[in-house]
Amino acid sequence: MPNRRILRFGGADTDSFLQGLVTNDIAGIEHGIVYAALLTPQGKYLADFFLLRDGETVLLDVAEELADGLVKRLNMYKLRADVTIDDSGLNLQRGTGPAPHGALSDPRHPEMGWRIYSENAEGDDGTDWDAIRVRHCIPETAIELTTDSYILESGFEVLNGVDFKKGCYVGQEVTARMKHKTELRKGLRSVRVGGAAPVGAEILSDGKPAGTLFTQSDGRGIAYLRLDRAKGDLTADGVPITVEI
Repeated sequence: MPNRRILRFGGADTDSFLQGLVTNDIAGIEHGIVYAALLTPQGKYLADFFLLRDGETVLLDVAEELADGLVKRLNMYKLRADVTIDDSGLNLQRGTGPAPHGALSDPRHPEMGWRIYSENAEGDDGTDWDAIRVRHCIPETAIELTTDSYILESGFEVLNGVDFKKGCYVGQEVTARMKHKTELRKGLRSVRVGGAAPVGAEILSDGKPAGTLFTQSDGRGIAYLRLDRAKGDLTADGVPITVEI
């Protein structure tokens, strides 16, 4: 399981500060975990994370490799707002078996199980997370989700990671335009993989670049595709690729 860092936000302006920055409506933290992202002003992905209420504070659960950059960016936006950002000292445990007391459901998909935050050691119950992600086309930080990603191409609407009614946030204008005024020409799709191909392998359609193959499990994978070319005979590193309907 990738390492996570759990940040703690305190201060009187915490909710309004986060609400004006992230892709989802943080009002949902009153009822469970909220999945969201921080974007560039141009609408591209910077980080995805989970938010939840913990007493008078808000916890933010982010991949360890993105944590320092995220804190730096948030501090840049903070200005004079009454907001503190600290390491919580908590760890993440997750699983798909019986949920322990205090666990909350992963909001992206029911099969992604539960998450719980405590001082216990980080860990999970042995679930094959890649298999679940591939089955439901759920992207992972730093694999399918990169600084070139747009969240709608990455399935955030289906994953409950964006709210189109909440009002302004960083990158909102581009995201809304992609939703309402354009037809997506690229995006993540589930594919069948007829053999072994490396993560990051280029997908070709009749010899022309058509996308990239990412996480794979049990003959299936997640691919980022140019949808106008995602037809005909597709291959990745010589292995046949079939787009699932």
